[in-house]
Amino acid sequence: MRAFTGLRARLVAAFAAVALLASVGASGISYVLVRREMLQRTQEAELIQFRQTFARMVPTSFPPGVATEFAEILAKALATTDGRRKAYVGPSAGSGQLGVPPLPPAGALHARVTADFARRAVKGLVFQRVVGDGRPYLLIGSRVPADEVEMQAPVPVAIVSVSLERVAADLRSFTRSIVVADALALLAALILALLASRGVLRPVRGLGRAARALGSGDFGTRVEVRGADELADLAETFNRTADALEGMVTELRAKDAASRRFVADVSHELRTPLTAMVAATDVLADGTVDDGDGAVLTDGTLAVRLVAEETRRLSRLTDDLLEISRFDAGAARLVLDDVVVAEAVAATLGARGLADRIEVEGPADLVARLDPRRFDVIVANLAGNALRHGRPPVRLGFGRAVRDGRDGLELVVTDGGPGIPAEVLPVIFDRFVKAEAARSRSEGSGLGLSIARENAVLHGGVLEAGNAAEGGAVFTLWLPLAGPGGAEEE
Repeated sequence: MRAFTGLRARLVAAFAAVALLASVGASGISYVLVRREMLQRTQEAELIQFRQTFARMVPTSFPPGVATEFAEILAKALATTDGRRKAYVGPSAGSGQLGVPPLPPAGALHARVTADFARRAVKGLVFQRVVGDGRPYLLIGSRVPADEVEMQAPVPVAIVSVSLERVAADLRSFTRSIVVADALALLAALILALLASRGVLRPVRGLGRAARALGSGDFGTRVEVRGADELADLAETFNRTADALEGMVTELRAKDAASRRFVADVSHELRTPLTAMVAATDVLADGTVDDGDGAVLTDGTLAVRLVAEETRRLSRLTDDLLEISRFDAGAARLVLDDVVVAEAVAATLGARGLADRIEVEGPADLVARLDPRRFDVIVANLAGNALRHGRPPVRLGFGRAVRDGRDGLELVVTDGGPGIPAEVLPVIFDRFVKAEAARSRSEGSGLGLSIARENAVLHGGVLEAGNAAEGGAVFTLWLPLAGPGGAEEE
C-alpha cells in the first residue's frame, strides 16, 4: 500500500495530473482553433470559387428557350470531376421535386435540407455546413436570373454540395497527432516526476535516517545541507535541533555526573562529623576518650566539646546543602534593597569578628541595589576564604566599575598567601573543591565559593578568581548597581 500512498506516488500522480490537464487543455484549444481555421479557409475558398463561376457564366437574364440547356452547363461548371463538389441548377422547392439526382447529403435529410436551402437561396447567396450519413458537407446556393416569361415558373436556383471529407480527414490526423503529443507529454511528465521525486525524497530519506540515528542515541548525527530551498532549510533546522539536543544531553549527563559526585561528596562530608560524634558519644558512655595523640583521658569534657564542634559543623554543612539545593531547583529569589556598600561590608566583617584582620578601602557613599543577605554571604565567604587559605595582609577594596556599558560595583579581595594552585584554579568554584591534595578533615565544606558565585550570578553579576603577579589569590566580584534586569522582588 505504501507504493500507492507514499510521497513518491503522490508526487508522480500530481505531476501526471497537472501535465495531463495542461496538455489536454492546450490540445483542446489548439483543436478548436485549427478546426475553425481549416473550415473557414475551405469555406472561403469554395465561396470564392462559386462566386467567380457564377459571375463568369450566368448572364443577367436568360434568352427564351435556353434556360434548361444553360442549367446543365452551369451545373457542370460548378461541379468537379472527382465528385468532391456536386451541383444542382433548376427550379426551387416550389415546383415539388427537384428533378435531379439527390445531392449529398442523401436520403430524407437531403430532401429537407435542400428544399429549405433552396427557399432561402432565392433571397441571395447562402451557405451552410451540414452532416449527412456521418459525413460533413458545405452547401452553397444562390438564385439564377430568369426572363419575365420564365419567371412565371418557380424561381431557378443553383446549389453546390461540397464534401468536407478531406478537412475531416485532416482533422482526424491532427487529432491523432494531438493524442500522441499528449501521451508523450504525459510520459515526459512521469519521467520528470520520478526524477523530481527522487531529488526530493533523497534528502527526506536522509533526514529520516538521521532522525532514527538521533533517536537511538547517536547525538553526533548531522545531515548535509544542499542548496537554498525549503529542504535545505529543513536540513539546517534538523542540524540546529540536533546541536541543541546534543548540548542538552551533554549538559544533563554532566549534571548527572555532578549529582553523583555531589552525593558522594555529601556522604563523605557527613560521614566525618557523624563518625566523630558517634565516637564521642561512646566515650561519654565509657568515660574515656582518645585525644588523638594516643593519650587516654577520663574526663568527658573533651568529648562534649567534640560533639558540640561537629554538631556546629554539621549544621553549617546542612545549611550550605539546602542553599545549593535551592539554586539547583531554581527556587532562589532576590529581596532587593538600596544598600550602602561600605556599611554592608563593615557589618559583615564585624559580625564575624574579622574587622581587625582585613584592610577595607572604598567610597563611603556608594549605594547599590542588592539583596543584603546574599551580599553578606558573598563577602563573608570571600573574606573567610582569604583568611583561612592565605596569609596577611588581606585587603578588601570596592568601588564603581563599568562592564559591557553597565555601571556596577566591583569588590576585590586579595591576600598575601601562595595563591591558588594551577590545577585547582579552573575548578575553584566547583562544589566540594578544596585546596588540599587529599580530603582532610577541615572546617570548610568546599561549598562556600560555589554558593558565593551562585549568589553573584543571581544578582546578574560575576565572580572571578585568579592569582596576583606578586603572589596571593585575587577574587573579583562585579554586580550591577541598578540590580539585575527583571529580578523578582519578594
